[in-house]
Amino acid sequence: MMTDKDYNSYIPKSFAATTLDVLNPNRSVIVDMIMVQLLSMIVCMSMILVFKGGSMPSSTISYFLVGLFASFLMLTGVYSRITR
Repeated sequence: MMTDKDYNSYIPKSFAATTLDVLNPNRSVIVDMIMVQLLSMIVCMSMILVFKGGSMPSSTISYFLVGLFASFLMLTGVYSRITR
């Protein structure tokens, strides 16, 4: 049974440590997740343009090219900050 002065025994320490690790990731993990999302955007947009580009209207292709270029710029910015 919990006494009045023993407040740390309510939640096990291993559970608390695991929760803090999950909810407060390291900065490198967040940067890796951002880079993976940008790389997946580049791959998806490239595949759509390669395989469906012939049947798409030119305005849609222009939007895809702008998005592809913006993804490359963001990925380059993230990568340049990592290598500093």
